[in-house]
Amino acid sequence: MKSLIRVRIGKNDANYGKNVVDSSKILKLFKDAATEILIKHDGDEGLFRSYDNIEFLAPVYAGDYIEVSGELISFGTTSRKMNFEARKVIQSASDISDSAGEVLLRPIVVCKATGTCVVPKDKQRK
Repeated sequence: MKSLIRVRIGKNDANYGKNVVDSSKILKLFKDAATEILIKHDGDEGLFRSYDNIEFLAPVYAGDYIEVSGELISFGTTSRKMNFEARKVIQSASDISDSAGEVLLRPIVVCKATGTCVVPKDKQRK
């Protein structure tokens, strides 16, 4: 079971100099992907319990387009383990102009993670 989300990162998400985006924005997108997977699998959005591993691999800037994929890799009675990956597919080209962008022929992986979500038995419906 998979999820795919693509969003443009806005200037309101940039918290640091040079329009660098706070890494928590990517984690929120992973949570959104997990929610979609849980609804598809269990009919309920469940709860994100923990990340087992998170790797921040490249910076994200305001104006970048990020594609987030999530995949259910295993599940138990109430737990759901997932893999996540965030890729930059279009990058801001603000050095050319404020509204310029560049489509990347090879997306840049900006973050990878694995995590576990829980859907209580009384909330599950298949």
